[in-house]
Amino acid sequence: MSVARAAPAPPPCLVPGGDRDSVTPVSADSWIALLVLIGTIGVLVTDRFPPVVVLGGAVGVLLFADVIEPDLALSGLSSPAPATIAALYVLAGAATATGTFATVVDRALERRRALPTLAASTAALSAVVPNTPLIAMFAPRVVRWSQRTGNDASRFLLPLSFASILGGVITLIGTSTNLVVSDLLEQSGAEPFDVLEITVVGLPVAAVGIVLLSTVGVRLLPQRTAVARDLSRRAREFQMAARVEAGGPLVGRTIADSGLRNLDGAFLALIERPGVEDGQATSLAASPDTVLEAGDVCCFVGDVARVIDLHDVAGLEATERFHLLDAEGAGTLVFEAVISPTSRLVGQSLRSADFRRRYRGAVMAVHRSDGALGGQIGRIPLRAGDVLLVLAEESFGYTYRGDADFSLVAAVDAAPPVRQTRAWLVVAATLAVVVVAATGWLSLFEAALLGAGAVVVGGAVTLREGWRAINLNVVLTMAAAISLGAGVSQSGLAGEIASLVEQTDRLGFGDVGLVVVVMVATLVLTELLTNTAAAAVMLPVALSVAAEAGAEPRMLAVAVLIGASCSFLSPVGYQTNLMVYGLGGYRFGDFTRVGAPLTIATIVTSAAITPLAFG
Repeated sequence: MSVARAAPAPPPCLVPGGDRDSVTPVSADSWIALLVLIGTIGVLVTDRFPPVVVLGGAVGVLLFADVIEPDLALSGLSSPAPATIAALYVLAGAATATGTFATVVDRALERRRALPTLAASTAALSAVVPNTPLIAMFAPRVVRWSQRTGNDASRFLLPLSFASILGGVITLIGTSTNLVVSDLLEQSGAEPFDVLEITVVGLPVAAVGIVLLSTVGVRLLPQRTAVARDLSRRAREFQMAARVEAGGPLVGRTIADSGLRNLDGAFLALIERPGVEDGQATSLAASPDTVLEAGDVCCFVGDVARVIDLHDVAGLEATERFHLLDAEGAGTLVFEAVISPTSRLVGQSLRSADFRRRYRGAVMAVHRSDGALGGQIGRIPLRAGDVLLVLAEESFGYTYRGDADFSLVAAVDAAPPVRQTRAWLVVAATLAVVVVAATGWLSLFEAALLGAGAVVVGGAVTLREGWRAINLNVVLTMAAAISLGAGVSQSGLAGEIASLVEQTDRLGFGDVGLVVVVMVATLVLTELLTNTAAAAVMLPVALSVAAEAGAEPRMLAVAVLIGASCSFLSPVGYQTNLMVYGLGGYRFGDFTRVGAPLTIATIVTSAAITPLAFG
């Protein structure tokens, strides 16, 4: 079985140029690792379980199959990378609490060429702030600005997400994936990446991507607006159901006479009438001559503000009114919550999930990108990407922001940050982390911890807020992915795959061919796995390829880093894509349409520069 290794010697297959045959028996362990990897991909594709559970389970199987040892299975938890990203999340939480970067997006949107300015600004900030919390700050502001000015949010939200992804490859701290690659590189016995070492490739990739987004990309993106012309060209429609009250002023009146036909910003889509004999509801077309009866359930579709106002129409009572009664009052806000692919809510209705009791909030309306909604919102099976309009206490925002059930939680009318005077401290701490780590005065891990401590001690964010800002799902997924990557290497599977990939070098393309093959393989895995898992699996393969072909290991490590981070082909390939999927009213194919040329440009730019910089 796996050979005992004296600490702190790195796994044999992770050592560039090392002897793969030193791990015995390679064949049996490699087959087990391959089967585990295939099973991991299959489970992750179904989106039935959170990635951290699936990856952790894969590591557990390798452990109990005696492919890896306990110390290797726990190597992710002992790695500084998860703790580093946790500290960076505290800095991002301080930026949210102080509104440090809020003026950046506001000023960008006021410019005449708003899209290029917004994309460039987002990419620049994403180089030093993790892109997931950055989009959580920026996306709601873009939506509110579009509603206020009459612009289409869909023209900005997808480029916003793509720009944050591109900015993440400019520096090492731009995204958690970069830290995973650097950590595994260090485990191989090589030096980890410096903070600005990848900038020589990442900056041109980001620059080309921003230009492409601002020119070709925006033209490829269809205009996603509401169905009805009289919805003031809102990009998103929410659905709300309201019951006609017995004895109310609407009973016995036609839809036209009741004033429900021509509403400003909303329209009556259909009526559900409860059956008298069998109790089964009958769906009726909402024609102007339809006479309303007591108990009729009217299903409205409209923009956020108008759907909220419908709760005040005389004679109508929200079907979820019994939920709203306890939630309304002082200290309550309306939130937009986007359901994540691994959420417990997927496949369930609001009633079956007991949403009110579990989350202490009342769902007022639901939006779905393809518009395939019908019936009462409490009975609709929910999907990943659905946007819920939730009435809840202020605590709902920080309790479920970063929770695995929601990709995004943002208040519709957020109050101004209460600690704006501490914004300078966040800027200073962020710059200090980059400078101190780049100059080598401290390691990135130590610099990030000091930066996080500075914003807490300085009062930019409380200790409790800082803890809540940490996305534990991301941190634990990183740890599991690092352990899985080390396991793939230890099993010998990385070396076996490398011997196949290395054959491309015989075609005469040299370093360029190796970079392209490694990047494409990583991109494919990123769409099937998560970006972090793809990086962890592919880096040992890339290092083994470098050893087989006599290439520079850091060159292929950069190819893995960019390939794993730059996911543009689907809304589920990257967290920020899913965050804007429902908010922008997008279709699945919109990401592929805009992302395909962006992906090609990323591969071409990387293949042209990476061999020159690292070959």
